[in-house]
Amino acid sequence: MVRPTPRTEATTFAYRPQGRALDIEVFRVSDLRQRTSAKEIRAPHRYDFYMLVCVTQGNPTQWVDFQPVPCGAGSLLVLRPGQVHGLGDSQGWDGWLVLFRSEFLPSDAQTSADLRPVLGLDQFPEHMVLAKDDFDATDELLARMCKDAMRIAPPQDIHALLRYQLCTVLLRLCIAHDHRIAAEPPHSQGLQRFVRFRKLVEQNFMRWHQVGRYADALGCTEKSLTRAAREASGQNAKAVIAARITLEAKRLLAHTDRPIYLIAAAVGFAEPTNFAKFFRRETGLTPAGFRAGSRG
Repeated sequence: MVRPTPRTEATTFAYRPQGRALDIEVFRVSDLRQRTSAKEIRAPHRYDFYMLVCVTQGNPTQWVDFQPVPCGAGSLLVLRPGQVHGLGDSQGWDGWLVLFRSEFLPSDAQTSADLRPVLGLDQFPEHMVLAKDDFDATDELLARMCKDAMRIAPPQDIHALLRYQLCTVLLRLCIAHDHRIAAEPPHSQGLQRFVRFRKLVEQNFMRWHQVGRYADALGCTEKSLTRAAREASGQNAKAVIAARITLEAKRLLAHTDRPIYLIAAAVGFAEPTNFAKFFRRETGLTPAGFRAGSRG
């Protein structure tokens, strides 16, 4: 089960399994309703672990990083540590929730030649819509994992069993995703550059705010990087960087009690006033105003 951490990180959730010391939990949303209030389910939370949400019936709207994600039966969300997620209205739908830390998956050093390291988890899109065969197999596998977690056996054996089963689920999803990618037209050079740019932004946005830093690292001009960003996302490169900084600021404002000056420093602003101007330009709100609104 997940429990809130102390008040200083009020709505960030850490993974602390109940019962046996397993590093994974698999349960249904309908089960969650029996042990958690509707208000708590609806509230957005920031996780420090991975979560899979597999919708089996209904049409819920999930919220990921403050944006709505309409889902239906067959939808699978891959939520990564640090993201903000809300289950939305908990009524009228059901599905599987799978919680696990990254260390539960095999690492590069642990995998053999025929087992893909970490199974490309971070390469999955945030929202996948599974074909019927993949959905039926995933539903069946998760149901089996849920039952096996309750089996009477030494914890280390159950731990190993669930670990291999999770690898099976993720490998099946990886094959489905790769098949879909292979059916798409080949990526242009500009799109490949944008993919590398987005990866660099994710790694460096707290320190690098200027397009020129990324262009230098990618070995291209600012003009060509901006063109690639606009073709791939409809935004110029500067806007892509600003959006990532803004998202992290929103996460910290909504889900921690850190003073605003510390949040400003965390996202790379030496002066809180400059951060406040930036945030208001990007969102139309002051940092304090956004924090107040996000907490109702």
